[in-house]
Amino acid sequence: MNETNKLLDKPTMKRFPKVELHRHLEGTFPVEKLYQLSLKNKLERPRELEAFKKEVQFPKDSSPDFLTFLAKFHNDWYQSLDDVYFITYHSVKGLVDDGLYYCELRFSPEHFALENDFDRAEITRLIVRAGNEAADEVGLTIRYLLSFNRSKQTSAEMIELYDRLKRLEIPEIVGIDLTGDEINYPPEKFRDFFALIESDGLYKSTIHAGEVTPSEQIWEAIRNLHAARIGHGTSTIDDPPLQEFLKQSGIALELCITSNYQTGSWEDERNHPVGALYRKGVPVTLNSDDPFIQNTDLTDDYIKAVEYFDFRLQDLVKLNMNAIDASFLPGRLREDLRKAYLEKVEEFKQSYGLGGAG
Repeated sequence: MNETNKLLDKPTMKRFPKVELHRHLEGTFPVEKLYQLSLKNKLERPRELEAFKKEVQFPKDSSPDFLTFLAKFHNDWYQSLDDVYFITYHSVKGLVDDGLYYCELRFSPEHFALENDFDRAEITRLIVRAGNEAADEVGLTIRYLLSFNRSKQTSAEMIELYDRLKRLEIPEIVGIDLTGDEINYPPEKFRDFFALIESDGLYKSTIHAGEVTPSEQIWEAIRNLHAARIGHGTSTIDDPPLQEFLKQSGIALELCITSNYQTGSWEDERNHPVGALYRKGVPVTLNSDDPFIQNTDLTDDYIKAVEYFDFRLQDLVKLNMNAIDASFLPGRLREDLRKAYLEKVEEFKQSYGLGGAG
């Protein structure tokens, strides 16, 4: 079996070590564990597992539909703090089954707290504790980003919550994420919030931009929201000066093939811009986004990269080195991660007969 065929084999690709920068905890839940929560909390969802899956996940292989995709997110799952711990613990524990070696997992304290008005600081501490305990058990290195939803909070409300959460001084929290509706809540509405983050110097920022909007939003996110990374950013493909700027500045794009298809932001998967941008030298990374909602996993996107864009093993390794370079770890830890990751790659190559260093 040649290299390409081995990489197209899902059990093999699952074992390829991966670094992921763009994954939402709220879209990562193991569906069987969520089903248990639904039964325990007597939620108005199907009582039979297969019917439950059909209701809560995007229909497999269906046409893109942004509203259907959004309708799969709920925040009534959690009736207690134990529920939040339970679903976080099992979500993180399962990441290694997808080959993850390092993950920057983002979550919205507001999402988990809203239904029952849980204390946002307590929720934040709890999620990090549950995630850390699971990661330690399975040998995963994990850090966290705090997500702020632009369509659910004003800049002033974000600042108020951020001021509370930063006082927790949790070292594993390394970044801030701006998510939500790009079209009706453009980046310029949040300049004050991200000016504060930049001034504090505690965290780096990643901004969802250019997913369903033109590349001007990406420029705005970089120039005025101080973005160190861009969530999605598919419209970069239409802007050669931006491509050059990203190359020179080392600002990476967090690209998500399956997610972009299902939401309708990029409906032609076989011509997704990750392939062309990678070959132009733009720092791109490959991510799953919301695999539970999507009824998929990160491994599926890696297989698509091999099938659609003729990526070889060395290209997949380069994607992950891009992700390490763009991670929000401090310099020394980033270098340690780079070295440890390459050792994992060599183990993978030896296990699957894929040759020496490449």
